[in-house]
Amino acid sequence: MTDEFTAPAYGDRSLGDVLPAVAAAMGVDAGLGPTSIELPEGRRYVVFLVDGLGYELLRDHPEEAPFLHSLLGAQAPATVGVPSTTATSLTSLGTALPPGTHGVVGYTSRIPGSDRLLNALLWDAGVDAREWQSHPTAFGRMAAAGVHTTVVNKRAFATSGLTVAGQRGAEFVGADRVGERLAAALEASTGSPSLTYLYDGDLDWTGHAYGVASMQWEQQLSMIDMAAEHLRETLPSDVRVVVVADHGMVDSPFDQRVDVDEVPDLQDGVALVGGEARFRHLYCRSGAVDDVVASWRSVLGARAEVLSRDEALALGWFGEVLPVVRPRYGDVVVACRGDFAVQSLSAFPHEAKLLGLHGSLTSAEMLVPILVA
Repeated sequence: MTDEFTAPAYGDRSLGDVLPAVAAAMGVDAGLGPTSIELPEGRRYVVFLVDGLGYELLRDHPEEAPFLHSLLGAQAPATVGVPSTTATSLTSLGTALPPGTHGVVGYTSRIPGSDRLLNALLWDAGVDAREWQSHPTAFGRMAAAGVHTTVVNKRAFATSGLTVAGQRGAEFVGADRVGERLAAALEASTGSPSLTYLYDGDLDWTGHAYGVASMQWEQQLSMIDMAAEHLRETLPSDVRVVVVADHGMVDSPFDQRVDVDEVPDLQDGVALVGGEARFRHLYCRSGAVDDVVASWRSVLGARAEVLSRDEALALGWFGEVLPVVRPRYGDVVVACRGDFAVQSLSAFPHEAKLLGLHGSLTSAEMLVPILVA
């Protein structure tokens, strides 16, 4: 059944290979390892990450995004990691490591030794991001190698756990508006060698709220396209611009969902439900893993892949998994197919308001563009 999924291409052509490719293109030895992603030589790079801009979504919207669509032919798509979600992907980009090594294993995951979930977007005051993700970041490694390294993002994210986990070592420039961010990128890229990282989350927000088949999403894509084109036109010609994304998205109609709270068989043996609606982490009571796998497979059938943690690790979904990271993964993981989703509205009431979702291993969620402008 896993043949229907897109496997992550860690260490080859994944989101975590983008910064190693940038370092190679700069001729900088930052100790980030080899990658099959080849980028044009240049001493100044701007990496523009558009949250939620999946490869297939861009491919299917040439009229809404003529500039970005025109760049598709030059580079084959890359994959993100598993799960295909923002916190995991941004940390993979920033560290050049797979999820099983950097340890940000999903939108929510259990804090080992507790009955609490870490929300990796909001973080938790009791969790030190430097301990949760203890490896040097790729941004920090490039800065140590002499690259002027800058992260441009909203001011509220300056000291967030996710920023500290995946982007520490770079200079942070707070910029809340599109114009501010473009101006900050222009200023930051004056140095040589330089790496400037620029983030935009509006397309992802729009997809969650309205769905990727909506007029709202299409209009937002057009705005992103214009911003990317303006960025290219504004920067000097010797500054390379790479546009990437952290995941794609699928619309999940509400009648194609199951709520754990309404199905007793899905509750038996489960102590804590984590992850998100397209990729669930199930933390089981002692000795209940086999029963939970059996009951979830029986209820969900072909709509999802239900695996024990060991089965998922054996498939290589998370890359190399370190011992300290292993218990953060669910004892059982559930990856949804098609447009199916598994809600838990008692724990995650906001899921009732989200039409567009991501997190699983379908090509729509896993493939992202690498666009060189």
